[in-house]
Amino acid sequence: MKNKLSAKENVFIATMLFGLFFGAGNLIFPVYMGQLAGRNVVGAMAGFIVTGVGLPLLGVVAIGISRSNGLIGLSGKVSPRYRTFFTCALYLTIGPFFAIPRCATVPFAVAVSGLFHTQSPVALALFSLAFFAVVLAFSLRPGKILTYVGKILTPVFLAFLSLLVVVALARPMGSIAGAAPLDTYGDSAFFTGFLQGYNTMDALAGLAFGIIVVNVIRTLGVTEPQAVARCTAKAGVFSCLMMAVIYCAVTLVGAQSRGAGVVCANGGEVLALVAGTYFGPTGALFLAVTVTLACLKTSVGLVTSCAETFRALFPHGPQYRTWAVVFSVVSLLIANLGLNEIIAYSLPVLMLLYPLAITLILLGIFGRLFADDRVVYQSVTAFTLLAALFDFFKALPAPVTTALHLDGAIALASGYLPLYDLGVGWIVPALLGLAVGLLRRKKR
Repeated sequence: MKNKLSAKENVFIATMLFGLFFGAGNLIFPVYMGQLAGRNVVGAMAGFIVTGVGLPLLGVVAIGISRSNGLIGLSGKVSPRYRTFFTCALYLTIGPFFAIPRCATVPFAVAVSGLFHTQSPVALALFSLAFFAVVLAFSLRPGKILTYVGKILTPVFLAFLSLLVVVALARPMGSIAGAAPLDTYGDSAFFTGFLQGYNTMDALAGLAFGIIVVNVIRTLGVTEPQAVARCTAKAGVFSCLMMAVIYCAVTLVGAQSRGAGVVCANGGEVLALVAGTYFGPTGALFLAVTVTLACLKTSVGLVTSCAETFRALFPHGPQYRTWAVVFSVVSLLIANLGLNEIIAYSLPVLMLLYPLAITLILLGIFGRLFADDRVVYQSVTAFTLLAALFDFFKALPAPVTTALHLDGAIALASGYLPLYDLGVGWIVPALLGLAVGLLRRKKR
């Protein structure tokens, strides 16, 4: 037993955590945001870092500080039923329903199709089958995740990504100052970047990966709760600093790409444009290796954490290996729907889950101030959920909102709910829920 980790162990854990976080969305969303933001890139970058870096860090820290047994323990502070609902919803979102399938479709859409010049369903099926075969092989050995992700996959990925980013920044394609912001980046760059950070799903992943970090720290000999919390926070800070640096660099590369005179349809096209400009025909190969490594290592972490969580959540159900196989197969099937469909259907779910995750993280960190009173947890969560439902309605595809007759509810929220038009209409209700919860606790 010991009270702290060695410097080498801290580096490996931080690298592992970074590797688990940094996947498909962490590449395609910031570079596309940079291209659209143009000269307003700094404001957009600031908003993106809040949700893409700050919230994941707080999520990992919340698991350590609250001394919870992962998300199951933290969400259980609201109620047992909410624990089951939120844990299942979060892990299925960052797991087999959205994030894991996206990890297979991104390298296919961005790089593989560029190398072989095909977007056929058969090619996607073959690629995703090979991809998830490798993911499952790694995931069936969860005890080796520190070695696989921290010592092998992440350093190789960083080497390829650094080569692309350094060359692009050293020889910019154009001036950022001359690039006019597009879409909503002209009027509200910060809040647009803030919402773009949702797409990375990292705040949700922070709650999921926190228990992996805690378990690895305990395996290395640190078992005292306060020492585990301290080591967890340190790993979170180091890994999120790495993410912040890369986000800034990748976003700037995206903003400079406007010099090519092309506005792309998504972040994958921006990456392909940059790689092709600086490396020519070999650019597609560099991009294929970089994106595939990023998505592969994240998929391993997601399958591992999802399988371990569902085994703990349903102790009388299937064992870890069965869950890992099930999640890999489901992810394979959904991946073959295609990248655009996966992204389109994930946005409403994220608009519902992110506010609940943010408030749960903050309650977990500051829970000692109100003795982790369940009344406060329940009040904040209830108010937040009610407001987040309106954000969910707004993010649904237009035909769906019309078919469900939700236009009136959306108009009502737009007229009376503060900050709703900016996509953060849940903030004021959450604060109101906190006040109500504290008053109820004081009265009792």
